[in-house]
Amino acid sequence: MNVIPAKATPGLPAEKQGKGRQTAASGRKLRARNAVVGWSFITVAALMIVLFYFYPMIQALLLSFQSGTGANLSYVGLDNYARLLKDPTFLTTVKNTVVYLIVQVPVMIILALFLSVLLNNKALKFKGFFRTAIFLPCVTSLVAYSVIFKYLFGQDGIMNIMLMKLSLISEPISWLTDPFWAKITIIIAITWRWTGYNMIFYLSALQNIDNSIYEAAKIDGANAFQQFFKITIPMLKPIILFTSITSTIGTLQLFDEVMNITAGGPANATMTISQYIYNLSFKYTPDFGYAATVSYAIVIMIVIFSIIQFRVAGDKK
Repeated sequence: MNVIPAKATPGLPAEKQGKGRQTAASGRKLRARNAVVGWSFITVAALMIVLFYFYPMIQALLLSFQSGTGANLSYVGLDNYARLLKDPTFLTTVKNTVVYLIVQVPVMIILALFLSVLLNNKALKFKGFFRTAIFLPCVTSLVAYSVIFKYLFGQDGIMNIMLMKLSLISEPISWLTDPFWAKITIIIAITWRWTGYNMIFYLSALQNIDNSIYEAAKIDGANAFQQFFKITIPMLKPIILFTSITSTIGTLQLFDEVMNITAGGPANATMTISQYIYNLSFKYTPDFGYAATVSYAIVIMIVIFSIIQFRVAGDKK
């Protein structure tokens, strides 16, 4: 009884079988070389991500279980997290931040949707100019535009002068010193800056919707409002969810506008969680352990709000 070798093919000449084995070996070498090249490209990026993202996150988590001033830290377990619930300043900053989130994010999303639909109209002239003008605020310097807003909404600023000349108010509004109006000023500032950013996402998505869908809807008798709510909104659902989550994360981390326009005042009426972290670390007596705990409170809030938004959107994935 003849035994055929493991990798031999009956009926083929030995010369062809040898060439086949050489081809398989060269294929394995090519795949191995491609794998080495691929890993060489991503290894540096992966190491940088681990070094500058994951390592600080883990260190901050460990730091949140410590307390003390400066470098004199000691582990205190969950005491810092228990302190959060009793800290009136932290609770005030949470309330302020949630107010910004609940009011500003929906207004910005709706305004961005409206502008994107308007600027996607083929009959509109100078679309490029309007798109650029609306998008420009989000690429301006945070500090520069915050300082400009501080002057615009000052007691003798342009906003009060204009409203008084239009006879809409009889005396200047304390935009920066009244707790209510200071919050309104911050909301106006961040809405002005970030609406154009979200608008670009909606514009890109709108341009990928086939016009034949709208043409079919017109033939069926659907008006502009029905097309918007029955076609545009459902088609933009993934983008709306994305911009809602990113806007939520950005608002929960709000710092620059509040720091530069109102400095958190009056009497902490506009202070955000991020500004409180800054104060705990650099303005008050340094308490890096508690500051890290407050920063992880933001992480927890982001997770909670993101889950809520996914549930509301009905996205099980």
